[in-house]
Parts: sequence; structure tokens; C-alpha cells
Amino acid sequence: MSPRFTLGVEEEFQLVEKNTGQLVSHVHTILDKGIPVFGELIKAEMLQSMVETITGVCADIHALRQDLAMRQQKLAQILEGEGLALINAGTHPSGHWRDQRRTINPRYEELEEEFQDVGRSILICGLHVHVGIDAHELAVPLMNQLRAWIPHLLALSSNSPFWVDRYTGIKSYRSIVWRRFPRSGIPNIFSSTMEFDCYVSDLMRNGCIDNAKKIWWDIRPHPFFDTIEFRICDMPGTLEDTMAIAALCQALVCKLTWLYEHNMHTIVLPNNYIEENKWKAARYGLDAVIVDFPQNRRLTMRESLHETLDFVEDVVDQLGIRREINYLRALLDDPHGTGADRQIAVYNETQSIQAVTRYLIQRSMPHVSPDSIVSTSQ
Repeated sequence: MSPRFTLGVEEEFQLVEKNTGQLVSHVHTILDKGIPVFGELIKAEMLQSMVETITGVCADIHALRQDLAMRQQKLAQILEGEGLALINAGTHPSGHWRDQRRTINPRYEELEEEFQDVGRSILICGLHVHVGIDAHELAVPLMNQLRAWIPHLLALSSNSPFWVDRYTGIKSYRSIVWRRFPRSGIPNIFSSTMEFDCYVSDLMRNGCIDNAKKIWWDIRPHPFFDTIEFRICDMPGTLEDTMAIAALCQALVCKLTWLYEHNMHTIVLPNNYIEENKWKAARYGLDAVIVDFPQNRRLTMRESLHETLDFVEDVVDQLGIRREINYLRALLDDPHGTGADRQIAVYNETQSIQAVTRYLIQRSMPHVSPDSIVSTSQ
């Protein structure tokens, strides 16, 4: 029997010149070398300065860790031969979308035609986490409840405080850029998976979309697999950050499935309530003060996340994710815990966006010496 709550992850990376940290439109060369290694599990994004890798279906968190580590190592080796490096972050600190070339692909040509500058400016990288569910019919009952934790996952993953050579003052500027797309953001509440399927059919039948993958919500039932796909996260800065976020997603799905099977559920919040907390998460990250609307109380994001970890505690050992949950608890007690906090700390110390870029390269590829990354004056 297949294990429950399988995991899969999609990671979007920035391609930069190793010695300067500047973005390079180089994905087609990377694909030429990467496809023989990864097969179909390496892909281009809209812009040539980004590349995506995809794990296989992983039975548990330990298999996911091995898969991610192997893929990152092999991708780094390919880049090394081209004089390139990766940056793991939601945005590049100084790169401008107008300087990037679109990937040569009919799909992206079509998207550029439809979305114009909204599409051309999508110089952002995210993390998508898939958690397996037993049947498609479970997708919407689970999604309706999971929507409440979208702000929490955004705060944990926040890693994009810079945009076009500016410190924005926002911990996840990627989420601000992304919200300009149609069919993005927090999904509406659906009464059943059948209602959701009818919505998708209506869009396709009337020519709004040609497939359900063009529904780009922060969380969605995957159109082709029995998974819940979490799409809200910035690309985290480290493997440990990614593992911890994936573990929390898995734990939430597992706990809510148990409740569903015992005829219980959590409160389903309206979109506008979740939007309030999502904005605070994008702006302040873990330093946000959010609202627990069911109990009419204000609390810090860190306090709310500690309560979330308590909520899933009874499934942690069942899933084998104790290491990752302990990491999250430590991260919540660290004032510089998230990728955004770490970037901002470097900037406050140096007043240099280039220093942030150097930091990101070293953090993403620890074997690269910081002395080899030269400064480029703006």
C-alpha cells in the first residue's frame, strides 16, 4: 500500500554570474546540460534567469531530504561548469525585470501576449509543496480549512525584502508582485470538490483557461494528482528552511485529515479575514501581529505559529518530522530567523545591497568563497 501524505517539492532558483551576483539569462544552456541528469524534473520559468527543479514523489520527510539535497548538489555542479551560481530567495536584491529575456517557449510567448508587463515583471521565485491526499474528493474540504494558515506559511518563508535595487520595507515583496496575476491569491470557499470541479469546467468551456494549472491560487487541489499544493511560499534561503516548511504543510494536512475522518473540522474563515493576516505576514514576516478571528484576539505571528505547532504535535512522530518541527520552534525564537530577516540584518550592518547579494550566493552555495564575489557599483 502506498504511504499516506507523500511529499513533493518544486523549487525556483535565480541564475547569477558567480563572480558578480548579477542575473544571467542562461536557462537554455542549463537545460541542455540538466535534462540528461534530471529528465523532465528540471524546467524553465517565464524568464531565462530562473530555473526550476522538481522532486519525485517522496514517501516521507527523510526521502524528501535526500532527494532535495541530491538535486541541489547536481544542479550546483552543472552551474559550476558555466561560471554560474544559484540564489535562493523570492527576489533578486538588485536585478531589474526589464533586463531579463523571456524563455523561448510557446507557452511563455502566449502568457506574455496575454499579461504584457504583468507577465514580463515576474522576476520572482517560489517554493511549491505538494502533500498527497487519499482521494480528490478530500481536496476542497481540506483546502477550505488550510487557507487559514496561508499567512503563517508566508511569514515563515518570507525571503524577498529587496526589489529592483531597493529595500522595500516589506518582508515578502514577491507576494506583492505575484498578486497582480488573475486567479491568484486566496481561493474562495467551495461547498464541495464537485463545486470546484464545475468552476474549473466553466472556465475551460468558456475559453478563460485551457487547463486547471492556470488557476494560480496560494493553495489549490492539484489538477492532475491527488495532492494539495501549497503555493504561497517565497523560495527559502536554505535546505533546512525548505524541509521545515514542507514538514509543517504535511503535518497540517495529516491533522485535518484525521479530524475529517472523525467528523470534525476547524473553522473555515472568510477570505477578507485571511487577507488581513496575509498582508501583515507579507509586511512584517514573523514580527507581525495578527488576529485570531474565531477567538477575537490579537497575538504575534510567533505566538500563533507556536500554537499551530502545538495543534499538529500529535502527528509529528507519526510522520517522522520531529527534527523539522524542532527546527521551526528554534527559528521562531530567533530574531533573525527567516530569510528576509537575515537579508535585512546584512543590509543594516553594511548599507550595501551588493553585500546582500554576496551573502545570498554564499548562503545558497556554501562552497563559493565570499572573496570571489566582486563588488559591482550601482
